[in-house]
Amino acid sequence: MEEEVTAFHEAGHAFAAIYLGATVRSISIDPDNDDGPKRFGDTVVLWSRKKFTEREMQEKSAIVALAGPVAEMVYLERPVHPASVAEWQHDWDAAMQAIQHIPQLQRRLAWLEKSTVDLYEIFRQDHHWAAIGALADNLLAHEILDREMIQEIMESWM
Repeated sequence: MEEEVTAFHEAGHAFAAIYLGATVRSISIDPDNDDGPKRFGDTVVLWSRKKFTEREMQEKSAIVALAGPVAEMVYLERPVHPASVAEWQHDWDAAMQAIQHIPQLQRRLAWLEKSTVDLYEIFRQDHHWAAIGALADNLLAHEILDREMIQEIMESWM
């Protein structure tokens, strides 16, 4: 069960990144932990500086950070505030860090909470959830998906 939840978490990050116009280099549920703390999954996202402004990349990165927890919420049918789950703290912190250009904490929190609700509604749409499910299923089968595999999976959904 834990591996399935992790697969949907990482698929959520990847789907959101692709949905927002980024390229996903890889997704893994068997990441290399040599470079830091123990992780259960990893998604590597590439943003084009030619395509997006710095602020756009920051805001899109915040949304992508929230997308893993949101995918878990949908998968587990348990909507909760992403800051309230210890396992999601890294994602919440990354999202907060990404939008530091919003100076007031209350406005930043409101932006993140609205983005979380918006993502939840997007992910609950059947065609989007099916795409996330396809990524998660392939991730469970292969443990690591590279750029080409991700593009092939997503072609029929995007």
